[in-house]
Formats: sequence, C-alpha cells, structure tokens
Amino acid sequence: MPSQQYLEQLKTLSNRLVALQKPIRILDAIKWTPEIEQAFHASGGKALPKVGPEYYQRQALGFDPERLDRELLALDRDIKRQLGRGDALGKILKSTVEQYQLVVQLLRHRGRAEFGDYSRQLYGSASDRIRGDRKTLRTLGERLCDIFSLPAVEHLNRPYPRDIGAETAVAMLRQRMDRYFGPGQVKVSISDDIVSDAAAGGDTIKVNRRASFSELDIQVLEVHEGWVHIGTTLNGREQPWATWLSVGSPRITGIQEGMAVLMETLTFSSFPQRARRVSDRVVAVDLAEQGADFCEVYRYFLERGVSEHDSYRVTQRVFRGGQVSGDRGAVFTKDISYVKGFVENVNFIRSAIQSGVPEIIPMLFVGKVTLDDLPLLYERYLEGVISAPRHLPPMFRDLNGLYVWFGFSSSLSLMNIARVQQHFSKLFEQLPATAPLYPGSNNGKRDAELD
Repeated sequence: MPSQQYLEQLKTLSNRLVALQKPIRILDAIKWTPEIEQAFHASGGKALPKVGPEYYQRQALGFDPERLDRELLALDRDIKRQLGRGDALGKILKSTVEQYQLVVQLLRHRGRAEFGDYSRQLYGSASDRIRGDRKTLRTLGERLCDIFSLPAVEHLNRPYPRDIGAETAVAMLRQRMDRYFGPGQVKVSISDDIVSDAAAGGDTIKVNRRASFSELDIQVLEVHEGWVHIGTTLNGREQPWATWLSVGSPRITGIQEGMAVLMETLTFSSFPQRARRVSDRVVAVDLAEQGADFCEVYRYFLERGVSEHDSYRVTQRVFRGGQVSGDRGAVFTKDISYVKGFVENVNFIRSAIQSGVPEIIPMLFVGKVTLDDLPLLYERYLEGVISAPRHLPPMFRDLNGLYVWFGFSSSLSLMNIARVQQHFSKLFEQLPATAPLYPGSNNGKRDAELD
C-alpha cells in the first residue's frame, strides 16, 4: 500500500484536473443550430452549410483558452514533480492532462484546417488499423454496413411505434435509473437546448421536448447512456484517490462508446437500422478525411437508400467543428469510436478469458479508462488504492454467462462461414417466396437519433 502522503498528493492532483476540465464541453462548442439543417434542405441539399470560423466564434467556450492551457501545463509539471516521472498512476493522470491540452487547441481552431489535425490526435482516423489486426476501420465499417443492409433486415422489422412522448419517456427512464442506481441517484429531465433526441452527461439524462420514442429507444437509452456512460461516471466519483476516473477525456471515448454499443448488443436492445447508423459513421469520417465536402458525403448516403434526415445527421456529425468544404480532411473524427471501441472491447474480453484472467473484465466499468489502463488499475485495486466498480450490469457482476457467451463465439469464429452458408443455402432455396415477418413496421417514421 502506498504511503498516505502519496495518496493525498494523488487525490489533490486528481481533484485539480476534475475542476479544470469542468467548463470544457466539446459537443456544445461545435453544435449546429436547427436553422442550418432547414437551410440545407431548402437548397435541395446542394448548398454547403454556412458554417465557418465566424459561426463558431459566436459560440462562447465558457472558459479562457489561454488561461486554461497555462493551468493544465502547471498541473502537468506538478504531477511529474510530486508523483515522480516513473509513477504508473501519475502517467495515466498526466496522459489525461495532455489530452485536455489538445482539446483546448482543438476548440481554439474550430472551423479551421488545424481542427482536423487535432481531432485525429485525439480520436484517431478511419484509416487506422484495428489493434492487433491489419484491417482498417473503414474496411470494417463498410463490411458492417453491408451486413446491416441485407434483405434479411426487412424480414426482421417489427412494429416499434414511436408513440412515447418526452414527458412519458422521462418518467420511464427515471423509473429505470432508480431501479439500477438507487432512488434519486440519476436525474432525468426535459430539455429545450439539445439537438439530438436525448443525451447524457455526468449524472443526468436530458430528453428533447420535441422528440418521441419507441419502447426499444427507451431500452437503448437505459443501457447505453445509463448503465455505461453514467455508470462509469458514478463509479469514478466513488474513487477515494484517483478521482479523475470520473471525467472523460477523448482518450477514453473508444472504450466508452464501444462498451455502450456492446451493452446494446448483449441486452438485445439494438436493431439493424441503428447498427447500420453506427457503421455509417465510420464511412462518413473516411469520406470526409479523403476530401469529400459536406454535400458529397450527404449524397453518398442518400444514393444508398438512407433517408434525407439520417443522411444529414451522419454527415453533420462528422463536419461539426471542421470545414464543410472538405479541405485537408478538417473534420471531427470522434464517430469512429463506436465501431473501433466495440471491436477492441470484445477482443479485450475474449483475450482476458483466453489468458485466464477474467477477473479483470469488471474493471471496464471502474471509471473513465482505456484498455491499456486496466492491468495497472487492477493491480492498484488489489493494493486498495482503486475501489471496485459499484454499479455493474448484471452480466458483468456474475461473469459465468458472459464467459460462456464469449467462449461459444470464439469457437464459432474458427469455422469457415462461407462453406457453412453454402451448405444451408441449398436448404433455403427450397423455401417459397416469403414476405417480411412484420410488414409495414416502420410506418414511414424515422428512427430516433440516440447518441
């Protein structure tokens, strides 16, 4: 067990970072108003949105970039001086501070070419390779898009009418959050100032007053925003010394968004159209990084059968904060995190099982972490410096079912799926022509825009 002096220094430095990052709101600083979308559609999707450096300058950051940069630099020096250059927890804390220094630069260059450079430093690129594999994220994204666009998808659709209003959605989510976290631990409220249908931050879920939801949308929000994003925040806040684990710099985005998508999958909350939307984001980032402008990316999805609304949404997410002209690939690359994080989390869990250390898996929920942090954090947990995660999804609290699920999936991956499919295709050819299992399920309505 480290000395009390060391622990107190660690906590003091951690609390300084928590306080310094508090006014930083990346998505708020680069969000677009509904009027931009209205003007774009009014042009028939042919005029680039009028969003440039001047537009972003009118959106206050809520902090002084130069002052915050100086304070982060001072904190960086104090971490090295007080904890030592070789201290393992100090290195994680220092890496997080350096991330926020890059975030300050990212937001100072909104609407400019340098924005894309900082975004790639923080979130990566669609041309990055999957850890431990040669495939790029773009290749994986395209493959997933193909899978979630197969004709079979239409045979799976069932009626999930979006007939739940915002007030009812708030009541339903509040009840579910109380059941999972305990009464009053998570706030759920109506909001008039968010662009998406719902969003989470800290210990709060906000629901757009103008939005409507299906029962499946509510289930997605419960596990994605609640169990993962809010759950890891609250677990981080309960850390006695490493309090920075409650805040999320971009370095942890992949594991967070990937785990949220994985939870949707493990709880059977997701559906093909939503999975396709997540996969489309990787393709959109790559197109924009290669120099396509806003209109070109928008038309790419429109020509592939994506609705005008969803084509705009996936394109807008990538170009917010960057340059709509496509110059130098100056775009926001955060949206690769969903697919990248999903794959790397699955590979981490499978590897932990194969390596005989499944006990490390619950540490995925200990706070805002990266996969590389986990072995060290587990060691510090054994020493009593890090507290075990309190809020854990059922399948991560008792790992038996998860172990079996990943065990079977690992074994199936050894099979030649092409040959297996060829075998069963001969049986399927004997089937009469079939209609969708749940005809007319979508009723012409778009899917909810859940982050």
